Amino acid sequence: MKQQLDTLVSEMIDRGILFSDARREFEKRFIARVLGHCDGSLTKTADTLGMHRNTLTRKMGQYRIKRRAG
Repeated sequence: MKQQLDTLVSEMIDRGILFSDARREFEKRFIARVLGHCDGSLTKTADTLGMHRNTLTRKMGQYRIKRRAG
């Protein structure tokens, strides 16, 4: 896992991707993936991510992540 992440970071640097863009994309995908894994449960997703449910809801709106009921 560490090697894959190191390779990805190197590729992003070579392509000139800004930290803010990389962080935003990672956060969006990570939240969406955990939300799907938790069958759309905001409470379970927030707990899994280690954040408050209100923070999760705000980030979902910010990234336009749709809640898919399980």
